[in-house]
Amino acid sequence: MNYHLVTLGCQMNTSDSERIATVIDRMGYQWTEKEEEADLIGIIACSVRQKAIDKVYSKIYKWNRAKNKRNLVTFVTGCVLPADREKFLQLFDLVFQISELPEFPDMLRQYGVVTPFAIGDSGAVEIPEPQVAKPDFQTLVFDQHKTVTGQPLVMKKPETKISGFWDVEPHYQSKFEAYIPIQNGCDKFCTYCAVPYTRGREISRPSKEIITEVKRLVDMGYKSLTLLGQNVNSYGLDKKGEEISFSDLLRQIGEMGKQSGKEFWLYFTSPHPRDMSDDVLEVISQYNCLAKQIHLPLQSGDDKVLIKMNRSHHLKDYRRIIESIRKYLPTATIFTDIIVGFTNETDEQFENTYQAMEEFRFNMAYIARYSPRPGAASSRWDDDVPHAAKKERLHKLSDLLAKHSLEHNQAMVGKRFKVLVTKADRKPGHLAGLTEGKIIVRFASDRTDLVGEYVAVEITSAADFATEGNLLHVYNESLSEA
Repeated sequence: MNYHLVTLGCQMNTSDSERIATVIDRMGYQWTEKEEEADLIGIIACSVRQKAIDKVYSKIYKWNRAKNKRNLVTFVTGCVLPADREKFLQLFDLVFQISELPEFPDMLRQYGVVTPFAIGDSGAVEIPEPQVAKPDFQTLVFDQHKTVTGQPLVMKKPETKISGFWDVEPHYQSKFEAYIPIQNGCDKFCTYCAVPYTRGREISRPSKEIITEVKRLVDMGYKSLTLLGQNVNSYGLDKKGEEISFSDLLRQIGEMGKQSGKEFWLYFTSPHPRDMSDDVLEVISQYNCLAKQIHLPLQSGDDKVLIKMNRSHHLKDYRRIIESIRKYLPTATIFTDIIVGFTNETDEQFENTYQAMEEFRFNMAYIARYSPRPGAASSRWDDDVPHAAKKERLHKLSDLLAKHSLEHNQAMVGKRFKVLVTKADRKPGHLAGLTEGKIIVRFASDRTDLVGEYVAVEITSAADFATEGNLLHVYNESLSEA
């Protein structure tokens, strides 16, 4: 019996899918790349963007039609708003919160699904349980909902905790890159954002678990690790006196990396400007394994818009952080997020964002047109900026970003960089990778065995969002020309 997963949204959902895969693997299912071959198929949804929710509906309508031809069980989890969840109850067989993943095998049993391990060669009915903390099943309540596909099962548990989910060892999708969740949820309540309503309030994962997972991955030879959270630099604030701060967490990982003798780059995403302090930057500057790359969401360059977004900082605060980054980490690349066309955003307010981008000269920016999400505070306000204006503003910022990115990349020409090879490039006979600052580098080589390895590349040319160069040597081989 086969399973397939569709993952939408951010890196947090990608990380969640790796733990979902572990639980399903342990039930005896085999992964398949093809949806049409799957007996169990799930989607890790994202309510943060309407486009992602539209994909969920497109997929489930297709899968429900397929049930006319074969047996198929469908489920949905991930970042799901209550309003979307209610609609999904009418379409999917199983709907559950990501924190309820350890109970997923029991959900399937309650639903009447016989899993591969339950069948076995001898016909015995015994399912190997995931090695996680067992829930108190006396507290579980099963609700039935009439649907077009049968009787879906929704598991509800009072005071659902994320700790059991974190106990599941991930089925990492890569052999050299991994995501490590350090917290779940968000307490910031930005007015445009649905995350507090999809993942709940902030909960910090125990630091000992985080460091143990990082050490295991480093010992396994992973080269790129990313700490994940909605606001990573508020780590530990929900457990004052019980947990260390984010800067102390980085320091402990830095020390572990230093003592390991192994080379890797550790990233984190994403910090909130309100909680970004110089001590985090000082720690990063002290350890080679802490990558010199900062992703710091700006969202808007206008103070009135920032207030309306409930971002809890002003442009001057953001400017101070950028100045500190360039003081403590002069070689760091800086990425950001920006929303254009937020409710009531005027031409003058957009111009302030444009000028902020001109001032900060980001290496990369993820620019999105505003769209209201049900549940978020701004959904009650008029989405009054015309679509055409949003589109024009996005293009203006994208053009400015391309200009700055090209200037940054041109400054790399003639210099040598350490590059982590990530894949075969679409250009035949070429590989692609990333610098420590996550700048794309392409170079000629047909050695696919270099994927996941560090190489030295001399940059020979630059484009808007990528560079190209010549391979000099492979770091785990001799320093002769490769």
